[in-house]
Amino acid sequence: MSNFKTILTGIAFSPTLKANIFETLRLGEFMDAKVVFVHVGRKTVEKEQELQSYFSHFPNSKNRITVLWKEGSPVDTILNACIETNADLLILGAAQRENIVKYYLGSIARKIAKRAPCSLLLLIKPSVVRVPCNHIVVNGLKHPKTKNAIITSFELAKKLGAKRITIVEEISQSEVSIKVDDDESLEKSTLLKKQLEERENTRVSLILSKIDPEIKKGIIIKKQSIFGTRGYSIGHYAKIKRADLLIMNKPEKSRFLDRIFPQDIDYILSELPTDVLIIN
Repeated sequence: MSNFKTILTGIAFSPTLKANIFETLRLGEFMDAKVVFVHVGRKTVEKEQELQSYFSHFPNSKNRITVLWKEGSPVDTILNACIETNADLLILGAAQRENIVKYYLGSIARKIAKRAPCSLLLLIKPSVVRVPCNHIVVNGLKHPKTKNAIITSFELAKKLGAKRITIVEEISQSEVSIKVDDDESLEKSTLLKKQLEERENTRVSLILSKIDPEIKKGIIIKKQSIFGTRGYSIGHYAKIKRADLLIMNKPEKSRFLDRIFPQDIDYILSELPTDVLIIN
């Protein structure tokens, strides 16, 4: 199970600063967690005063807040701060539609996503006024980390008040290798897809059966099989279903293969469909 006791976020003195701080402190209160803010840049009296004015809106969090002022490159500085503070969750703002070539916060998030020593939450539209989290989509692919991702989705649903969780089982098109060119091949393809869906639903049902009924109580659970490119398909699904949060496993480290084949998370980060939580 995930246990977010220390939350860290990188902050910049930009128009979204207030919203980023409010989102982070709200989540800190929901999680009963310590919150560490890291600013990569020079410390000034004016900046300190601005931060304190925002912190004053969360009097119950006063003793949980730490501010670190650091110098260096944004990526390395934030990653090192995660290690120094033993952060369990890193929160970053990210551009919703990001050109990978363009050096912007979204590309910084992409780099950090591969190297972060903890879980990572990417916020695409941070808000000063809380936007309720009603629907969580979580990956249900066959992987050792998937059970933890699903458990985390239920824990967060309880903390955030979400009432719906959809577990998406992405099935690669390569598993449906039948060429459809007549009625007979169409029937075979349809039958194969049905068998694959039943296989995935059975596997996810087994995971759900081993999760404490108390954390599932009061939550509408849906299992959804989709065919397509892994990562892209679940991102598209989360977008069209207007999910409030998408939860994914952190990709395995494989720097050589990453240069040749895009990973699931690359598709998500290139065009974020909603807020995304990447579980370490």
